[in-house]
Amino acid sequence: MSTTAQPTAASRPPRTAGRSFGPLLLRLHFYAGLFVAPFLLLAALSGLLYVFTPQLEKAVYAHELTVAPGGPMRPLSEQLAAARATHPGGAIVAVRPGSDETTTQVDFTAPGLDDEHKQTVYVNPHNARVTGQLTTWWAATPLRTWFDDLHTNLQLGTVGYYYSEFAASWLWVLALGGVALWWRRQRGKRMFRPDLAAKKGVRRTRGWHASTGLWLSVGLLFLSATGLTWSNLAGANFGAAVDALHGSRPAVSTELGGTTSAGGGHHHGTASAGAGTASDPAAIDDVMRVAAANGIDGPVTVTLPEDAHTAWTVMQEDGVWPLRRDSIAVDASTGAIVDRIDFADWPLMAKFTQWGIYAHMGDLFGLANQILLAALALGLLCVIVWGYRMWWQRRPTRTDRRAVVGAPPAGRGAWRQVPVWGIAVGVPVALVLALAIPLFGIPLAGFLLADIAIGRFGRGAGPSAEVPVSPAPAGR
Repeated sequence: MSTTAQPTAASRPPRTAGRSFGPLLLRLHFYAGLFVAPFLLLAALSGLLYVFTPQLEKAVYAHELTVAPGGPMRPLSEQLAAARATHPGGAIVAVRPGSDETTTQVDFTAPGLDDEHKQTVYVNPHNARVTGQLTTWWAATPLRTWFDDLHTNLQLGTVGYYYSEFAASWLWVLALGGVALWWRRQRGKRMFRPDLAAKKGVRRTRGWHASTGLWLSVGLLFLSATGLTWSNLAGANFGAAVDALHGSRPAVSTELGGTTSAGGGHHHGTASAGAGTASDPAAIDDVMRVAAANGIDGPVTVTLPEDAHTAWTVMQEDGVWPLRRDSIAVDASTGAIVDRIDFADWPLMAKFTQWGIYAHMGDLFGLANQILLAALALGLLCVIVWGYRMWWQRRPTRTDRRAVVGAPPAGRGAWRQVPVWGIAVGVPVALVLALAIPLFGIPLAGFLLADIAIGRFGRGAGPSAEVPVSPAPAGR
């Protein structure tokens, strides 16, 4: 019988693992989730409220926005005259003609209002009677404006905009990182469902957290990307890149005094268009006839010229698929079409941007779009709650080690375990992303510097108990 002592678990040297992205992903996912999740929670809650503002608007502003259907439509010029009688001050800058069931909206400038805000007068198109007026922001009612501000800046103004940009800047990181971590643990079909056979506790919670996040991942990536396009910092970089690639949304030219196209036979019989000057609101009836004869119909916005040297513009505003965003510029004194741009002729990047905006706002596919966004918001709320629950479930419960929450994942200095090729490729990519998305780059740099500092001070205090983390077997 051999008397050679067998090594015990305590005497064995720490087991090391090969270079891997796993420890860094796990540690980054944990800390990013811990600190970004509150911002995402607020964004999801406010977004959930915003999704159904069209229905809320119709209920709150039913008197201003809707009318009983039936009866002939009064000329737009008569409706503008009624709006002017109610609001004698200010200039008419835009008109959104009503339909059989909706009011005509007439935007006026007003003292104390900036370029983004207008005083909107609502007129019944069947009898040209004013039904009310509201101060609007880019044609949005006060209710929609309030929910929009809640979602984008928490009603905190400029400072608050950075909250939503911070959330959008890290949402894609959390989504992709979570998918990668779950793939390392549960490959194949098991990734798409929680492990219901697991005992109650962190394993079962993790299954719900990860599998739900996987189902939501494509939608979350979309929300992150589209949200960043109109953020303050990343949005400015995106806009500059689009301009450099000539992918911006085109606008019709409203210059008069140059050559104008007669429009051929497109605007059947517009001899009366000269009844009003280019800046006379009474000319709107002739302008609308030219627009309708050239296929610019449905929901439209008519922008009035500032002077007699500028053309009128009529642009379709139908945000439901397929989009109708054609626009024309009309010389009201002659009925000539000065310029025309159809949505089909937009640069592809501009089309994708417009589709993304409408889909993010819940307009592109109507009610189905709203329901999908609501499901994404509710799912994200669940994933966040499950993430914090795991943090609590992993807490030590022994009397001598009791803690309120769980410890962070082992892997101090985990970035040093990344494969060499990963560092060679990842560092330049991270730098480019950091420059394009500052509120991703600045926190990432802070995390890496803190991790390096903690690791260095930790070594000075004695050997660290943390060792490289190997991928856990599936189901663990």
